[in-house]
Amino acid sequence: MNKVAEQGYYKVLRESNGLEIKTVVQRRKLVLYRDRLETRYRRFALQEVHDISYRRIGGQEGMLYLHTSMGLYPYTVDEDPQPFIDAFKGLCGKAGKPDK
Repeated sequence: MNKVAEQGYYKVLRESNGLEIKTVVQRRKLVLYRDRLETRYRRFALQEVHDISYRRIGGQEGMLYLHTSMGLYPYTVDEDPQPFIDAFKGLCGKAGKPDK
């Protein structure tokens, strides 16, 4: 199935080899399809996603929040997520329910 929208996010990991601690930044993508939303390690049916919100935390960075039936999932973004949020709301309507 073709993707509807895509949003980049990143995850900061700290790795230790016993002598030093390295900071590793992994670039990942949230991908919106007509029936689901996928991250690197999770898949949400659109019926499970109630809303998507965004809060800027400084500069261009912010937190994108997926409000789901299984809880709140935060994703750190450094690019404007409004087109992604608009695409989600276009598919699901304002209430976060998929349009039929």
